[in-house]
Amino acid sequence: QVRLVESGGGLVQAGGSLRLSCAASGGTFRIYVMGWFRQAPGKEREFVASISENSRYTYYTDSVKGRFTISRDNAKNTGALQMNSLKPEDTAVYYCAAGSSSFIATRSDQYRYWGRGTQVTVSS
Repeated sequence: QVRLVESGGGLVQAGGSLRLSCAASGGTFRIYVMGWFRQAPGKEREFVASISENSRYTYYTDSVKGRFTISRDNAKNTGALQMNSLKPEDTAVYYCAAGSSSFIATRSDQYRYWGRGTQVTVSS
């Protein structure tokens, strides 16, 4: 069982940056693909980015390509999502997920473990 805890969310102006962190405990985080999802009010949870177990491969949804960077440090059991050039439409609760066997895992049901989320609000 892997427990995930997100941190780093907050309020930022459009064009600004935030770095989200995901701390893993209780299991072998390093063997799992890790992903980030987000859910805006009134919308379904959507895939943002994923990274393979050894960090060799990453995958992003089109709307964040070139602005967001996913990373992980297996030695520290942590993951991160660096978000630059933020836009108001990036406003959402951001969730860390782990447990997929494929780094191109864009559906929520492909991940076994989830954090509780961290709020990101981008003002215009």
